Amino acid sequence: MSASEPAIMEVIADHIMRVMYFDLFRYAVTAAAMFAVIFIFKGWADLRRIQQRRASKGDYAREITSSVRTVFFFGITTLATLFLREAGIIRFHFDSFSPAVLAVQAAAMIVVHDAYFYWMHRGLHTRALYQATHLHHHKSRTPTPFTAYSFSVWEAITEAAFVPLFLLVTSLLGIPYIGMAILIFIWFQIIRNVMGHAGVEIMPAGWVDNKWVGWINTTTHHDLHHSTFNYNFGLYFTWWDRWMGTEHPQYKERFRAVAQPLRRARDKVTGGGFA
Repeated sequence: MSASEPAIMEVIADHIMRVMYFDLFRYAVTAAAMFAVIFIFKGWADLRRIQQRRASKGDYAREITSSVRTVFFFGITTLATLFLREAGIIRFHFDSFSPAVLAVQAAAMIVVHDAYFYWMHRGLHTRALYQATHLHHHKSRTPTPFTAYSFSVWEAITEAAFVPLFLLVTSLLGIPYIGMAILIFIWFQIIRNVMGHAGVEIMPAGWVDNKWVGWINTTTHHDLHHSTFNYNFGLYFTWWDRWMGTEHPQYKERFRAVAQPLRRARDKVTGGGFA
């Protein structure tokens, strides 16, 4: 072993710990925060609970254990992305940037990821792949905030592959990506993922009927995927499910049934009307 090799190994070990801690921190903070909100505001959560069935202690244990495993594979992928950057294959920077460019790049990454997730998700539901890849996630028939990263090894790898693949394509196209846009994306991804698995509807009544926001997924949208399996494959938006005819036919009715009780309870207290 040369004199430089121990130093290289030390640098690698340092990066691994930093990356693993960051990915674990994102998952733990967002999932625990959502769980705490549901626990503290139990009255609100009970009114907006999507399923009558409750997750068991075994469900929580499985989800947390497999999510920690997912964090490991996400961390390995992040580490690989950093080394590809050092090798000059992938390019992104943290230099000065325009807020407008930052916003466009973060939005582009989110929109492309939504398309990637939809088609990847549908692929995992095929007979050839489902049992080996996606079945583990669907063991959480009644999702909880901790379901967000409850993946099999193969699904974790497939999920994590998006960032290096996206950056590889943008690098080949000569688009200098902003590191801050990537950070915005990965925080947005975990927050929306946890919201989608919350088990209680987060969005206000009328959301699905509003033309300005109705295309943004709700918790009910993804919860229906867990309870029915063959509908609602999208992550952030309803676009692909609508275009491909895979949106649950009763999605809006289910959302209204969950969201309206909160309005009725509020109007009962305030004396307000209900439309």
